[in-house]
Amino acid sequence: MVILVQTGLKKVVIWKKPKNLNQTEWEELDEKSLPSVKLCLANTTLQEVLMDKTLSTLWKMLETLYATKSLANCLVLKQRLFTFRMNECELLKNHISQLITF
Repeated sequence: MVILVQTGLKKVVIWKKPKNLNQTEWEELDEKSLPSVKLCLANTTLQEVLMDKTLSTLWKMLETLYATKSLANCLVLKQRLFTFRMNECELLKNHISQLITF
């Protein structure tokens, strides 16, 4: 989100087209914002949303993959939590930040 704010593309994430923009300008903003979001994704996540052509479809796909509280999603998160281990040479600060980004 920070990258979109910095580049002036935040309004595309809100999905409310301003009245002063026509459809072609709105589509251009969407085209510019889509790669910015894709660059922030991990490779495994990127493979799931690679074929999405608009930011709204990409965002909806990410929500269905990661924001749903389905049983399968809960089980995956529990498995990741229970198998999460700290490496010997890893800093505690880095280990905690990895845990937070689950």
